[in-house]
Amino acid sequence: MQRYKIAILDDYQDVARSFTDWTPVTQYADIEIFTTHLHEEVEIAARLMPFDIICVMRERTPLTAGLLMRLSNLKLVVSTGEQNRSIDVKAAEALGIVVQNTNYLGHGALELTWALLFAVAKHIPQENASLRAGGWQHLVGNDLRGKTLGILGLGNLGSQVAAVAKAFDMDVIAWSENLTPEKARVGGARYVDKKSLFQLSDYLTVQMVLSDRSKGIVGVEELALMKPTAYLINTSRGPLVDEAALIAALEQNKIAGAALDVFDKEPLDAAHPFRTLNNVLATPHIGYVTQDTYHLFFNDIVSILIQWLKQNAH
Repeated sequence: MQRYKIAILDDYQDVARSFTDWTPVTQYADIEIFTTHLHEEVEIAARLMPFDIICVMRERTPLTAGLLMRLSNLKLVVSTGEQNRSIDVKAAEALGIVVQNTNYLGHGALELTWALLFAVAKHIPQENASLRAGGWQHLVGNDLRGKTLGILGLGNLGSQVAAVAKAFDMDVIAWSENLTPEKARVGGARYVDKKSLFQLSDYLTVQMVLSDRSKGIVGVEELALMKPTAYLINTSRGPLVDEAALIAALEQNKIAGAALDVFDKEPLDAAHPFRTLNNVLATPHIGYVTQDTYHLFFNDIVSILIQWLKQNAH
């Protein structure tokens, strides 16, 4: 019986083995788990050339048409999440490569959005650093009650963010290109135009899907409209925000700060400004990195692999 070769990519925390039992898979295939990330297509292709099956975690390693064409042995791609926009599905189909997806739990991003918002509002990282250094109260925290939360994109996740805001008596406003006053009301927010969203928000959270149309939707003009006391929170996708424009606004203290979980290039370069700017709270794309989500992801991966391997055993 042919033994297949399976690559598990970008297991940053080296936890793939602990979240599910891979034993049934090893009856049919040899598994190699990679904990380090590669950026360059040539290097990725060289690493993955021997493998028949690749398992990818969300958008960590994009599978472009150019990369897929280099992987002559590749027969199956398993991706976590219900969709993965960094996989060229049309190219895969043309090359005869099957792409399958796991199920997904969406609550992690909601929880992290509020964790980041609380942290910047109450200066939690700074106060913790002060306490650890032997100090005591260092700054004066900001309030949520009565403040304006702006939501850029009032879809399913944006509506959940709005629901939580109501518990803190916040004024919730929202805008997106297809949003109407009625849809906003149903989603728990008050509709405003785009300019007003940026002008009025004390905290502005980005909750949009990344597309050609939405890329860079927060740019120089939008950031210039924000209050100098306002915070930007982005747990959706990095390219929704013009990174250079945001860095400039933060360096010049045009806004109070930013809380970011997503970036243009991931992992961030070691010398990236987001690692050192005092008014940035940055986390390494951990919105979906939760116990329950990982249990679902890796168990679903094993189920998909077993089904495919049984069908293709010969």
